[in-house]
Amino acid sequence: MTDFWSIWISVITIAVIAGCFLLVTHTRKSEIHKETTTEVLDHSFDGVEELDNPLPRWWFNMFMITIVFGVVYLFLYPGLGNYKGYLNWTSYNQWEEEMAHAEEHYQPVFSRFAQLSVEQISNDQKALQIGQRMFANNCALCHGQGGVGAFGFPNLSDSDWLYGGDGATIETTITNGRNGAMPPWGAVLGEEGIRNVTSYVLSLSGQEANAKLVAQGKVTFQSTCVACHGADAKGIAALGAPNLTDNVWLYGGSFEKVSHTIRQGRAGVMPAHKNLLNQDKIHLIAGYVYGLSH
Repeated sequence: MTDFWSIWISVITIAVIAGCFLLVTHTRKSEIHKETTTEVLDHSFDGVEELDNPLPRWWFNMFMITIVFGVVYLFLYPGLGNYKGYLNWTSYNQWEEEMAHAEEHYQPVFSRFAQLSVEQISNDQKALQIGQRMFANNCALCHGQGGVGAFGFPNLSDSDWLYGGDGATIETTITNGRNGAMPPWGAVLGEEGIRNVTSYVLSLSGQEANAKLVAQGKVTFQSTCVACHGADAKGIAALGAPNLTDNVWLYGGSFEKVSHTIRQGRAGVMPAHKNLLNQDKIHLIAGYVYGLSH
């Protein structure tokens, strides 16, 4: 924050507090003033009249307490522009302290489960409960509660895996993330070629398609798509290329959706979590994810 805005905020804040103090003390009647009066002010509405009585002492004291509290708070904590406060408190430092305390408290629990394999964790009820909570906090936003997925986000509860569904691979995926890339073929194939390849791809999973278009699409597929999806179209896990024969679709399996994928391509990103979670926590989440499909 620049010095100008720091001074601006500080002056306004102090002026407001000082103004509240002057207003409350100015309107407070003298203590020697009688506590009640029958003198009626000019304010009257619907039969209700205002008497010229002072604020009750408890009410006045509450105002003063809030003003004193505000002054003490702004002295101890940041609130006046660039002034950091006498205690030098920051929300980030407090967060770090709380995280360090949590790590110290819970690390023995995580370390105990670190001795188990991902597959063993999937059979341990206590480990699954912990893994489920961490999954909900870190993964459910994309993959949904229970890992059922959504459009563009894989379903983790079925048996279809882009990069492999064994425990070690799942843990690697969570740790390092994944970057899927389906290149666009619209400019290469043209609309006729896209229609033919789409028809062939849909036929691979048992969907009805025009036989003539399927035959033409197969020729194009064999010359342009097998490098990633394989000659049998069952995909290549090392590349993250999906199996096109199982009728499981990440971006939709209709003619329009598949055509759009071929024409425009897709770019899926699974963020790495190694800088967000330690390896023991990733290990537990991997065990929970593995258990969803087993």
